[in-house]
Amino acid sequence: MARSPTPQAGCKNPQRHCVVVVNTSRYVVTMSSRPRPSAEVNIHLRARARDKKLIDQAAELVGSNRSQFMMASALKEAKNILLDQSTIYADAKTFQKIMDWMDAEATQDEAAGMKRILQSKAPWQSD
Repeated sequence: MARSPTPQAGCKNPQRHCVVVVNTSRYVVTMSSRPRPSAEVNIHLRARARDKKLIDQAAELVGSNRSQFMMASALKEAKNILLDQSTIYADAKTFQKIMDWMDAEATQDEAAGMKRILQSKAPWQSD
């Protein structure tokens, strides 16, 4: 199916066309009382009193302490950002080639590559 290239939100160069790939699925972060390995580093931050109160209320609702809640929330957001943001910049001709390639069936090599990627661990997964 041919798609006409149009400038997208997130395109930094209006003279070129781009595809902004966004993964809209979200991940559920569960708070558990299971013992975790002790932390290796400290992360310090400053907050307004009302923000601390809001964070504490949310942490209490999910049954965790402030540190656990903030770490889980920060990790969730970091993973989503890493997974969601991919931008391809291309002129109109290259854009159409990319769209045609994306619409075509995967070759054996591409399928093998996708399988290998799906079996690899994400950067935040431990060995």
